[in-house]
Amino acid sequence: MKYRSLPNTPVKVSEIGFGMWTVSTGWWGKYTESEAILLMEEGLNLGITTFDAADTYGNGYSEELIGKAFAKKRDQIQIATKVGYDFYSHGEERRGQSEIPHNFSIPFIREAVEKALQRLKTDRIDVLQLHNIRMEQVEDDALWTLMEDLKTEGKILAHGAALGPAIGWLYEGADCVSKRKPNVLQHIYNMLEQHPGRAIIETEPEAQTRYFIRVTHSSGMLEGKYTKDTVFPPGDHRLHRPKSWLTNGLQKIETLNPLILGNRTLSQTALQWLLADQRVVTCLPNIYDAAQLKEFALATETPALQEEELKLAHDLWKNNFGVQEEQGKYKGTMTREPQPEMV
Repeated sequence: MKYRSLPNTPVKVSEIGFGMWTVSTGWWGKYTESEAILLMEEGLNLGITTFDAADTYGNGYSEELIGKAFAKKRDQIQIATKVGYDFYSHGEERRGQSEIPHNFSIPFIREAVEKALQRLKTDRIDVLQLHNIRMEQVEDDALWTLMEDLKTEGKILAHGAALGPAIGWLYEGADCVSKRKPNVLQHIYNMLEQHPGRAIIETEPEAQTRYFIRVTHSSGMLEGKYTKDTVFPPGDHRLHRPKSWLTNGLQKIETLNPLILGNRTLSQTALQWLLADQRVVTCLPNIYDAAQLKEFALATETPALQEEELKLAHDLWKNNFGVQEEQGKYKGTMTREPQPEMV
């Protein structure tokens, strides 16, 4: 495993992280507590030290799992978590992955951080993210002052935001980076779905912000295990994807074969493609079993993509991998009204 630092912070994260949502929400299969902790411990054994949770995952459960698994190994890991959804008042209202109300008021965020620390059994959070911010939160001076105050108080070591749910949120991300200069921004980005992730990262190329990337394999498509007959069980996260995602995706990954070397699998290639950008510090693939966890963890030891391979991947994407163009479905602010010219 290799590690990357967050500028201007003491935090160093593993290039492959462990996203807690798969083992704590039931959206990608069911796990008992012992099964989840065993998988987390195996991740640490493989060098994965960054565990990304959210207080709303399982109504606090993802953080409780980290506390139970690593209370005696706190200095060996980095804890990233998120706050902003009011599951305390609305947690029982959730239906599947549907959103519940946000609360980004200063008193609520302060209390949410304190409760997260209790569940995590720690005195500090390495990376605190505002969970799925909107433009209102980007513009909220008091909220970002609070994040700096929490750093000064030692309750967090780095701060940032996560974008979501689903793909989109271009200007929420771009404005957050340019106006707030967070240590971390988390968003969706992968070889098949490069917009708007690429545009967000390219907003300010010289910025000190670093990126946590989720949906690294396009909901498993880039693992190369699906067929046209693949069916997902009720309640599974992947059911929100349209049928065209499966059929077109299978055609797209066929074109990536030239990028797959003998000692690098398709899923490892997808991770190395992301890690070719030094601004990407942690990849958060969806982890659901020990064999796949090992494959991901070993990705950093495989050959890095060379310039010609990166160009091939970019050219394929620019031409939609030779597949008929689909209408992108994005959330959030994806366009801006042109500003009136000064007279």
